[in-house]
Amino acid sequence: MSDLAALEAELKVLIVESLGLEDVRPEDIASEAPLFGKGLGLDSIDALELALAVKKKYRIALDNKTPGYEAHFASVRRIAEFVEANRPPQ
Repeated sequence: MSDLAALEAELKVLIVESLGLEDVRPEDIASEAPLFGKGLGLDSIDALELALAVKKKYRIALDNKTPGYEAHFASVRRIAEFVEANRPPQ
């Protein structure tokens, strides 16, 4: 599994757990599927909770002050790409 694929898998678990999505399993979330609207159906409150979970887990601020904020939340793949490009060195 590539690093990006592993990160996407981690993020799917984070999404399900941090948002309490009882009827969704991480493996049911397609990496490129939209997270909002007709995709996973998340809303603005979910975006805030997810941003907080990403900040806590990866030590990266991803909020409305982040350039391209909405685009980064388009899909799991986009969040993974943002985290990969911006996470502090381990």
